[in-house]
Amino acid sequence: MRWRRGSGKAACRFSLLSGGGSGPGVPPGGEGEEGAAPGPEQDPNLGWVLDPNKSQTGFLGPTPARSGISRASQGGASGAKSAAIPVGGGFRCRGFSVERLQWRRARSPSEVEHYELGLEGRLLSVDSRRVPLYRFDLCVIGSGAAGSAAALAAAEAGVEVAVVTKAGLSETNTVHAQGGMAAVLTEEDSVESHVADTLGVGCGLAEPDRVESVVRGGPEAVRWLLELGARFDRGEDGALQLLREGGHSRARIIHAGGDATGREIQRAVRGAVERHPNITTFEHVLVLDVLCDPDGRAQGVLVRMPTGDRAVIAAGQVILASGGAGQIYRETTNPAIATGDGVAIGFRAGAVVRDLEFVQFHPTMLYIAGAARVLISETVRGAGGILRDRSGVRFMEDAHPAAELAPRDVVSRAVFRRMVDTGDTNCYLDLSRVEGDPHQLFPGISHICRFFGIDIATDPVPVRPGAHYLVGGLEVDEDGRTCVPGLWAAGECASSGLHGANRMGSNSLLEALVLGLRAGREAARVAPGGGLRNFIVRPPRDRQAAPAGMEVNVQDVTYSLKSLMWRELGIERDGPSMEEACRRIELWTRAVQELAPEEPATFELINMLTVARLVGISARHRNESRGVHYRTDYPETREECRRHTRLTPCFAHGKIESVEVTDSAPVTDAVPATSA
Repeated sequence: MRWRRGSGKAACRFSLLSGGGSGPGVPPGGEGEEGAAPGPEQDPNLGWVLDPNKSQTGFLGPTPARSGISRASQGGASGAKSAAIPVGGGFRCRGFSVERLQWRRARSPSEVEHYELGLEGRLLSVDSRRVPLYRFDLCVIGSGAAGSAAALAAAEAGVEVAVVTKAGLSETNTVHAQGGMAAVLTEEDSVESHVADTLGVGCGLAEPDRVESVVRGGPEAVRWLLELGARFDRGEDGALQLLREGGHSRARIIHAGGDATGREIQRAVRGAVERHPNITTFEHVLVLDVLCDPDGRAQGVLVRMPTGDRAVIAAGQVILASGGAGQIYRETTNPAIATGDGVAIGFRAGAVVRDLEFVQFHPTMLYIAGAARVLISETVRGAGGILRDRSGVRFMEDAHPAAELAPRDVVSRAVFRRMVDTGDTNCYLDLSRVEGDPHQLFPGISHICRFFGIDIATDPVPVRPGAHYLVGGLEVDEDGRTCVPGLWAAGECASSGLHGANRMGSNSLLEALVLGLRAGREAARVAPGGGLRNFIVRPPRDRQAAPAGMEVNVQDVTYSLKSLMWRELGIERDGPSMEEACRRIELWTRAVQELAPEEPATFELINMLTVARLVGISARHRNESRGVHYRTDYPETREECRRHTRLTPCFAHGKIESVEVTDSAPVTDAVPATSA
């Protein structure tokens, strides 16, 4: 671990209480994990113990009055939102039972259904007396654009911030973003135009007020980056160079180094994070779970240090900004770190997930058999790149009036369908009509292609679609609050209402920065301080030793999951295939949780299985095609289905429901499902 201390506070201890609902309840008896000190009945200084084998939920806190911890929720009085969150913010059973989902063919789109998951409420046990504990006002998970923006905004407000990343500070999704950042920066453009474009691409599910709110924050976010020293491409007159991309009606996209925008943004924010005295960074530290108090408020996170030891980072506010989940698919533009950690961790903590059936596939990913997949930016098509099949036929003109500049879902399906029709493994991108020298315009892509003997100026570039962006995520309000007090989300792991059923190119960096800055400022405003005592979290269930020769091969399950998701929950889907995929994921989840070794690859795989399962449930629930969700058995878009899909965790069961699209999507109305 590379651990850089700012002016953070000293570590101290805190307690875990166990009780039902929003009250502390009666502490159960029993001993802690093997080798632990006596339970709370024998040791009054220990605090209370979580026992998942009983109908009780254990959490950090509540803090005694003498400790000085504020129990106020985010921006409101204590208890203001407690009736609206999933009870306890966690799960009250040993683990979820696994059953095959049975779905009726015809269903009212507003009908609420209950489902069961093969998921545990927590990953590991922990005894705070035996692990290091670090205290901060705010803990940010992720160091990309959203996480760094949140950390810097909070640090500027004077709070102590921990930034935790499972890799290095610059090993993020952001650094791989070749496209640009959209913002209204000229008089020729307008907020209204950008909003209209975004709503159009969102296919009826983008929230108008959320879209306008994010779009209006664009210019400020760009100015903030420039103040940090970010260097964007400029024209001969010195003004920022603006380009147009698919879905946009105006040239409003700023870039850096042609196709290295994300890398430049990451460079700027990383430098600022490393320099700030109020920020402490924890690199190569894997976050396992959010820890909550009896009222369901986030109080910190359980982590696995690089040494393999467990530790606790205590913080009154936690911001999840860990990126997407592209690695659940065999073909993806995402880096290896994109395993859906934020969504899975937030869901286990009790947060609602929304619209997770919408997974965007980028239409142009460099495809060389056996080689790593590399994104070819939409900017290439914006500059004049043309898609052709192996016979040299241009096919996008027949697929959409905007041809290659059509929304990504249209282009991805057209490329996929042409591959199926021709029996080829890929299509081709022709850059011969690009104005200017492609090598100078797209130096990164040119450099990579040269390794494979491809001259992008003259040779057709083999491309195919790949999973690119998780459009849905943890449901948040305009400031990044989830329904769990003290828990926030920003960036790709959040569902803010900006994208709807499909994300418009270059809106992701915009959202990450705007929402990251807001979440950081708001979290800093309500971040409490204080002290907590000892606690024990017991394992969710007794793990079974694998019989000889029956150990779970984590690598094999990971590959099988990625292949399954690509086949059955990819660009084209149908009901029977999705149901079969859900059944297999259930079986794999149980096997991995019971028999796989406790190591980082296992924890990441559990997160991947969690997100994959939620994607499958959400997709099976939506009996229509909309945006990036296309079903061959329901190819039409249905007006009665113009509703959000929300998944609420509670007890051994959760619920799935459809809610109306409104100008202010509620994030605090999740009513827990009763256990069946």
